[in-house]
Amino acid sequence: MPSLTRFSVSLENDLLERFDELVARKGYGSRSEALRDLIRGTLIQEGVRNPSARTAAVLAIVYEHTTRDLGHRLTEIQHEHNKMIVSTMHVHIDRTRCLEVVLLRGQAGRIRDLANAVTAMRGVLHTHLMFACEECS
Repeated sequence: MPSLTRFSVSLENDLLERFDELVARKGYGSRSEALRDLIRGTLIQEGVRNPSARTAAVLAIVYEHTTRDLGHRLTEIQHEHNKMIVSTMHVHIDRTRCLEVVLLRGQAGRIRDLANAVTAMRGVLHTHLMFACEECS
């Protein structure tokens, strides 16, 4: 087990109360566990700021499938980036909206460019890009 260093953190009371609620809600055993998790997540997102960093990512896309040609355009852009795409999953949310989840592996900058291109498409309601690791092989 790696060595641990103790340090203190000063927080406003209301911020600490909200943090403690998060700790309880997520089931962390301690504030330290929650803080380590938050730090790791932030460092991953910061680490992939290097556009050439190899990484894995998840792109979630919610869109109106009734928007003219959107399904076709989403398929085309995925084919254009097929070397980065590991897998996709398509879910029908309701009569007009779909959720597409795309698992990606490649350079952070190229993944971010793909996510931005999808986000800008007419009919896309929401996207969320989450990098899974820094310098994934």
